[in-house]
Amino acid sequence: MLQPAQLFKLLADETRSTIVMLLRESGELCVCDICAATAESQPKISRHIALLREAGLVTDRREGKWVHYRLSPQMPAWSAAIIDSAWNCDRENIRRKLNNKSSVSC
Repeated sequence: MLQPAQLFKLLADETRSTIVMLLRESGELCVCDICAATAESQPKISRHIALLREAGLVTDRREGKWVHYRLSPQMPAWSAAIIDSAWNCDRENIRRKLNNKSSVSC
């Protein structure tokens, strides 16, 4: 079960917190979308997503050769509330990142 210290350690990393905020904003994204929005490499994003999955914050679904990620609906309510609060503080920046990636396709 996810503990508060574990959540804060995960979100303390800028790449992971950005991934979480992007998923909170858009609902679901594939790695190529996250890479485009963050300007980070696919291996780096995949490594950070793996840590978020292991903690139970992120789930995935396969569609053909693509894997789409979203925030887990099974995460504890307290962690979802923290993510929502953080997203509310940074949503304009997150939306800007998503708009920048819209010109890039997988």
